[in-house]
Amino acid sequence: METPRIDKWLWSVRLFKTRTIAAEACHKGHIMIDGLPVKASRVVKPGDVVQVRRAPIWRSYKALGSPPSRVGAKEVEKFVTDVTPAEELAQLEMHKLGQWITRDPGAGRPTKKDRRDLLDFFSPE
Repeated sequence: METPRIDKWLWSVRLFKTRTIAAEACHKGHIMIDGLPVKASRVVKPGDVVQVRRAPIWRSYKALGSPPSRVGAKEVEKFVTDVTPAEELAQLEMHKLGQWITRDPGAGRPTKKDRRDLLDFFSPE
């Protein structure tokens, strides 16, 4: 079994849409293996824990193997397992909830949908 570069592996297990975007994420320091930032040329071995920065949290994935090329969404689970801690996922949920409550300055008036969402949130039926 061939051991691919990290950028190719991230693309082939559908964590990034293109290999170029995966390489840019490596260059920016958004990809870590075993707690260390990596270059796009780093080789991924089965058993490595790959951390990917998806704001506002770090998602953790365990490499189970390397696919020969990009795989379908149903086959991804053969090659990668999500091992992100529960507290990180809870932090993500809190961020999602708090994100739509506050509006950016200058975003304009709330739309009718925004108003209905606010009413549903503050007075659930």
